[in-house]
Amino acid sequence: MPTLNANGIRIAFDTAGDAKSTPVLLIHGLGMQLTNWPDEFVDGLVELGFYVIRFDNRDCGLSTKFDSAGKPSLVWSWLKSRLKLPFKPPYGLEDMAGDALGVLSALGIARAH
Repeated sequence: MPTLNANGIRIAFDTAGDAKSTPVLLIHGLGMQLTNWPDEFVDGLVELGFYVIRFDNRDCGLSTKFDSAGKPSLVWSWLKSRLKLPFKPPYGLEDMAGDALGVLSALGIARAH
């Protein structure tokens, strides 16, 4: 699996189709690896003329892990949120969005679906 550097971390990614075609960036949900996208789905997008990019989010699959941050307790995090206690995760949604933009940038793509 190829990797690239984005936002100072290693991101595993995969592409399918002609790089000159319209790019589509597939972003999966929490805890899913890029391999969770069904090949039939990816192949269908390629057949429709798209260049498909899929990647592992940070802390997932073959991308950089943040083991030093420890394993979060979802119950404790939820409780702190409900009690309006301070909670600082090791990274936020903004970081993950930046990772997605970093993948596109590293591949020389200015915009994608």
